[in-house]
Amino acid sequence: MDKEVKISTEYIKLDQLLKFSGAVAIGSEAKQYIADGKVKVNGEVCLMRGKKIRPGDIVDFNGTNIEIK
Repeated sequence: MDKEVKISTEYIKLDQLLKFSGAVAIGSEAKQYIADGKVKVNGEVCLMRGKKIRPGDIVDFNGTNIEIK
């Protein structure tokens, strides 16, 4: 499943993106998934919840590719 998320800023932090996109309900849930290595950014596991995600990046979480526009 693929999903597009449009942002109006230069970037969004990874944990905020997971909340903003509706992939998780609360921030602490996003933090835990990231710490457990269950989130990939552009094909690589990312353990940094503050990672800056910019337009063109693809975040893979729980079988869903979230593309940033």
